[in-house]
Amino acid sequence: MYYEPGNIPHGLKHDPFKSCVVPRPIGWISTVDADGNHNLAPYSQFQNVTFNPPIVMFASNQDSRGGRKDSVRNAEQVGEFVWNMATWDLREAVNISAQELPPEVDEFELAGLEKAPSRLVKPMRVKRSPIQFECKYLNTLRFPGNGPMGSADVVFGKVVAIHIADEVLDADGLVDIVKVRPIARMGYFEYTSVDSKFSMVIPGDQRALLGGLEGSPDKVSMELNKS
Repeated sequence: MYYEPGNIPHGLKHDPFKSCVVPRPIGWISTVDADGNHNLAPYSQFQNVTFNPPIVMFASNQDSRGGRKDSVRNAEQVGEFVWNMATWDLREAVNISAQELPPEVDEFELAGLEKAPSRLVKPMRVKRSPIQFECKYLNTLRFPGNGPMGSADVVFGKVVAIHIADEVLDADGLVDIVKVRPIARMGYFEYTSVDSKFSMVIPGDQRALLGGLEGSPDKVSMELNKS
């Protein structure tokens, strides 16, 4: 098949676009507004942007009324947000927190989640989440779109603190992703979870490149200083 979004229709029962870019990490973002109202919401358009310094982003479409979502407004106003890893064990809570609710509703309480205080930022963390990033807001890129929900706010933040539960680290100090079992967004109403993994190393002895792929600034600097 072939189609052009907004020009030549796909002719399918459901739009396939989101099912083609998969799996997508879930940005389970916690924020707090200036009045102290806590917010927690999942975003399926989330990713790390770079690793030195570590920067992440989440993209938020408008709500069903065409307004900006609480996570975006709070991150901009307070200047901080937290990413919490969404896992198989927390999948139902993630789904509950995805509802469109008034700003004063606390999704932590609605989903039965205990809060944990952050160290460097104001927003709370999901205590049961095995990995969390405390982030300082950097900037927002806004992309105009079609219809009330089409426009998107892409929010960037610098990771200033990382929490990893000791029990998800293996004997070599690696994050045991299969044990963590993060969930990821597919298309339609479908999700997946990580229950297997495999490794590949780029051929050759390009150690700086490999250090970058590993996400290790120290290894990159050490190799570059040798040359």
